[in-house]
Amino acid sequence: MISITKIFHFEMAHAIKGYEGPCKNIHGHSYELHVSLSSADETSGYIPAPGFIIDFKDVKKIVQHSVIEKIDHCLLVSKGYLAENPSISTQENLVILEAEPTAENLLTYISQVLQKTLPAKTKLVHLKLFETKDSYAEWHKI
Repeated sequence: MISITKIFHFEMAHAIKGYEGPCKNIHGHSYELHVSLSSADETSGYIPAPGFIIDFKDVKKIVQHSVIEKIDHCLLVSKGYLAENPSISTQENLVILEAEPTAENLLTYISQVLQKTLPAKTKLVHLKLFETKDSYAEWHKI
């Protein structure tokens, strides 16, 4: 199997409900997201002209529009966190998730969004999200 990967960077703040450490407070990270795609058709030979699984510029457009633009420079919190901290509900850059906005749950959210958005000829096979330069979570298509 051949796959391609495009890397994205974004800034985001979050807070984790139920966590006893400093991450229970609103704080931010500089994230790095790796998005890996392969062909939906299994082939053992060369890829027909123009020879792409998908053009990198198309991957950039899809991921920027469906994911990055929605969360970059935003504050992500869960419904539970917001219920306990209603004063932040007036923030114009607030994004509310069903689950706590951990790296693991962000990958679940991103995978769900991308799998609905990608062209039928491609499939999402791997995501890697760096929350810091030396800490990351991964999602793999099973």
